[in-house]
Amino acid sequence: MQTAASEPIDGVFRALADPTRRRVIERLGRSAASASELAAPFDMTLQSFSEHLKALEDAGLVTSRKKGRVRTYSLAPKGLQVVEDWLSAQRTLWEQRLDQLDDYLVKLKETRS
Repeated sequence: MQTAASEPIDGVFRALADPTRRRVIERLGRSAASASELAAPFDMTLQSFSEHLKALEDAGLVTSRKKGRVRTYSLAPKGLQVVEDWLSAQRTLWEQRLDQLDDYLVKLKETRS
C-alpha cells in the first residue's frame, strides 16, 4: 500500500535507479553545469539527455535556471535529505534488531553452558 508520505522518496529512488542520472548527481556535486556540459560525456542526443534532467528535477534532486539560451543545473541537497532520513531510520531499526539478536544469542549460550 502506497501512502502520500512515501511518494517523494519513491520518485527520488526511481530517479536514482538510472546510472546516467546518478553520474549527473555526482557531477553536480562538484559544481553547477549547463545541460550541454552535463550531456557531453554521454553518447545520446541532448534531447534524450534532457529527459534525464527532467526526471532529476521532477524528483527534487536538481534545480535549473535559464539565462538567455543556456539552462544551468545545480544540485538540490534537500532532495537527497529524504533518502538520508529514510536510510537513517532503516539503520536505526536494524541496529536495534541486531542488538536484540545478540542479547538473545548470549542468553542462549549462557543457558546451554
